[in-house]
Amino acid sequence: MSADPSPNHPTPSGALDTVRYDNRIVMAFLIATMIWGVVGFLVGVIVAAQLAFPALNLDLPWISFGRLRPLHTNAVIFAFAGNGIFAGVYYSLQRLCKTRLFNDTLSWVHFWGWQLIIVSAAITLPLGISTSKEYAELEWPIKIAIAVVWLIFATNVMGSIAVRRERHLYVAIWFYVATLIAITMLHVVNSLGIPYSLWHSYPVYAGLQDALVQWWYGHNAVAFFLTTPFLGLMYYFLPKAAEQSVYSYRLSILHFWSLLFIYIWAGPHHLLNSSMPEWAQTLGVVFSIMLIAPSWGGAINGYLTLRGRWDRVRTDPVLQFYVASITAYTMTTLEGSLLSLREVNALSHNTDWTIGHVHNGALGWVGFLVLGMTYWLIPRITRTPMWSKTLVNVHFWLAAAGVFIYVVAMWVGGILQGVMQLWFDDQGHLVHPDFMNVVRASIPWYHLRLLGGLLYLVGMIIGLFNVFKTISAGKTEDDVVKVAPMQSDEAFIASISAPGAKPLGKTAAFHGLIERWPLALVILSAIALSVGSVLEIVPSMIQGSMTPKISSIQPYTPLELAGRDIYIREGCNNCHTQMVRTLRAETERYGTYTQPGEHIYDRPHLWGSKRTGPDLAREGVIRPSAIWHYRHLVRPRSMIEGSIMPNYPWLAADDLDTSTLNSRVQVLAAAPLYTPYSKEVLADAPAVAQAQAAVVAAELAKDPDLAKVPDLAKKEITAVIAYLQRMGTDLGKNTAAVERK
Repeated sequence: MSADPSPNHPTPSGALDTVRYDNRIVMAFLIATMIWGVVGFLVGVIVAAQLAFPALNLDLPWISFGRLRPLHTNAVIFAFAGNGIFAGVYYSLQRLCKTRLFNDTLSWVHFWGWQLIIVSAAITLPLGISTSKEYAELEWPIKIAIAVVWLIFATNVMGSIAVRRERHLYVAIWFYVATLIAITMLHVVNSLGIPYSLWHSYPVYAGLQDALVQWWYGHNAVAFFLTTPFLGLMYYFLPKAAEQSVYSYRLSILHFWSLLFIYIWAGPHHLLNSSMPEWAQTLGVVFSIMLIAPSWGGAINGYLTLRGRWDRVRTDPVLQFYVASITAYTMTTLEGSLLSLREVNALSHNTDWTIGHVHNGALGWVGFLVLGMTYWLIPRITRTPMWSKTLVNVHFWLAAAGVFIYVVAMWVGGILQGVMQLWFDDQGHLVHPDFMNVVRASIPWYHLRLLGGLLYLVGMIIGLFNVFKTISAGKTEDDVVKVAPMQSDEAFIASISAPGAKPLGKTAAFHGLIERWPLALVILSAIALSVGSVLEIVPSMIQGSMTPKISSIQPYTPLELAGRDIYIREGCNNCHTQMVRTLRAETERYGTYTQPGEHIYDRPHLWGSKRTGPDLAREGVIRPSAIWHYRHLVRPRSMIEGSIMPNYPWLAADDLDTSTLNSRVQVLAAAPLYTPYSKEVLADAPAVAQAQAAVVAAELAKDPDLAKVPDLAKKEITAVIAYLQRMGTDLGKNTAAVERK
């Protein structure tokens, strides 16, 4: 090994260069991956236990289900999967480009910046600081930090590509570059908002437009944070583990470009049978079905890369993790296309079937690939075998059993929920008009899900122990290698034109131009990603094109606005939707289907994506009683038999903070949001709120027990009740089906 301290040691022309590959930064990200994996899956087990045993919410705000659920998703996606991406990219990029990472300082700023973002999420989400947007719950200061750290990561990657010694850009790098471009675009567009305080903001989009942008982001966050970077890692680490090349170069080209172009269109399938315009829903369906081809093309390329190696799969746990990962990817992508069909989506949407689908991708595809990569990398970086191969095998089978039990439980439970919600008897009446029947039927499947999550968590704890024992026994050092300087274009052309050289073929020859010039790859990738994005989103931004106004719809009063913000703080949107779909069962149970113009002042939209409780779009018409809502919020299980909703006693104990109410309404009223608030509201929003609170408190005081509660008008619960009483009332009393008991 060379004693030269420089990371990239230049040598005289014609000689080999000495390069030090930075393994320490890779190890740091691997350790973070395993630690945060345990944390993320532990929180997942806690929230699963809270659904199975609701008393485990413990009446403490910062550990209630609504606040912990987004912490779980953020920890698994951005902490576990995110650190895994960075570890794999930094290891493979250096070897594919034959250069050390562009800048060591940027590498470590990236590492510590990302861990700081994760810690900030772990603090703010339990405190109720959340935007409520799926996979984008973190508030504006953290969003800015994410953008800065992501830009640092992008600079390091593109800088490394710029100073590479290998002319050809391998397929894994294509996926890395596409990830950089797509996530940048998604994060910036979806995060646009106006702050009204240090930790809170309102999005620039409202209602239907916000829903479209959010699910363009939400679906493609899965596509370009949990799919494309991991496909890049698959194309690098699977051939390394199998010790042979990728099966088909041409198939990888087709896989990459078709996936890039098609995936970005599919977001609206999350809004089927809703008030989203028909053309947008149809686009989502068509492109979701088309996704089967590129997705399975990549899976086939992965499977066939193991040609002649299947005997090793039986004994090599690393290959077992990879095979299980590709299998989960194959199943999840087929299921995703299936769930985008209108008839299937009518059954599956808002149920645990979708939860099973998502976890098959997160725990199976992503989790298994990260773990297989980790177990392959750790011995090579530490230069010592895994401390216990037996524990690696134990980890695999525990994780595999956990995923199987979890996904099957959610499939069966979710289909049961969907059938019960849509079921009519022979006389045309809903068999289960009371949504609580659906909740009670779900409990056994929640118990089974908890078992699956526990098995996966135990496997992760064993894996973390095994990794730390291996690291302790070895030593992490840079790899020092000799590499040739980058071949010039002239030399490359001469080499492929030399007598006896293998013909590249038209496809390879054309794509070879893109693979040698990163700028061409960046531009073409950006175009492929932008076409669908622009054609779907821009029409929603043209005033009135998708959201015709309804004259009776008015902005929320200051008190209702405060109550809505508390509703978001407590994560109520994680269990309740506010979207009555255009299905007969929905309108029979909840009332008139939701119209686009109903939500023009909803920032953010709260249409939701999962019903653990009933839809609340018409709650103010169906159940207007303030006294009922008070008792239900404080002790829901005393009001509804079999309820699994957490208690919210702190809402009745804590005073409503009105210090930012003026700022809130002023931000909403100003450009570019233009909410038409009156001069009275803009002049003194707290006073207007207090006047309405006094009316709600007077209604509550009609109950002899509540009449004894001091300062009812000043409590947070009064604002939440005002918001619940408002829901659906703008369209009149005929919007609801029947008053619920």
